[in-house]
Amino acid sequence: MKNLEINANISIPLSKIELKAIRSTGPGGQNVNKVSTAIHLRFNFLESNLPEKVKARLQNLKDSRITNDGSIVIKSQQYRSSNQNRQFALMELKKMIEAALKEPRKRIPTKPTLASKKRRLNDKSHRSKLKSLRSRIED
Repeated sequence: MKNLEINANISIPLSKIELKAIRSTGPGGQNVNKVSTAIHLRFNFLESNLPEKVKARLQNLKDSRITNDGSIVIKSQQYRSSNQNRQFALMELKKMIEAALKEPRKRIPTKPTLASKKRRLNDKSHRSKLKSLRSRIED
């Protein structure tokens, strides 16, 4: 596999994706302490061949895995083997880019219906009556 296929038109060369094996954290005994099975993926999408619209959408995402310099950083450590973690990290990257490929639907502003306005006003007047009953009774 030389490229990460996103769709029929877009693929990313694996040479542009930096994959680094690191030691996992957490429980796991000696396996965790001796073997570097976690994968640290770094991909700079601003310097890639992705369309400009996709780059802009990725930059606007509120995702903690996206850095200010335009890099996507994914750490995968849930599997015991580095190969499985590598595949998982690449699939996560693919999902992020596929999500950015979809154009967001434009919101069509709507107005409240007459019935909803009446319900809101009835609720307000009902609440007002309830609150007025809480006041002191005067002789």
